[in-house]
Amino acid sequence: MPRILGIDPGSRVTGYGVIDNYAQCSLVTQGTLRLQRNSSLAARLGEIHRGIEGIIEDHRPDEVALERVFVHRNADTALKLGHARGAAITACVLAELTIAEYTPAQIKQSIVGGGRADKQQIGYMVRALLGLRCQPAEDAADALAAALCHAHHKDSPIARAAAGDIR
Repeated sequence: MPRILGIDPGSRVTGYGVIDNYAQCSLVTQGTLRLQRNSSLAARLGEIHRGIEGIIEDHRPDEVALERVFVHRNADTALKLGHARGAAITACVLAELTIAEYTPAQIKQSIVGGGRADKQQIGYMVRALLGLRCQPAEDAADALAAALCHAHHKDSPIARAAAGDIR
């Protein structure tokens, strides 16, 4: 019965979601870390690290899933996203958690059945798959989608290799 932490890192808002993966997945918690808008990038990275550490302490996940970096049109945005991912990954590595990365297309394919699904479709399917009363916030839905994708694929050796398991 692994507990999976999904993370959708961002330099302004970082989404998270924790699920238990029994025969059917169930929600443990979900939410967003809203970072101080006027603070430096370094301060926001510290907030991400501390926030993920707190989630790990409170909910004791066994594994972590997050979206693999994709190339942005704006290099500055891509760098900030990379830094945010690094802060989140560092918190997970220090907690000695297994980390798997999935491309956006892999996550969308796993959750919606198509690699080009939009944010609204992802939110709708996350709500349906977890039996939630209302649709989670966009960043939390993306984090839960990563966790669900991992739950669906983690036992497959082919999927494990494709996910780029980094631990």
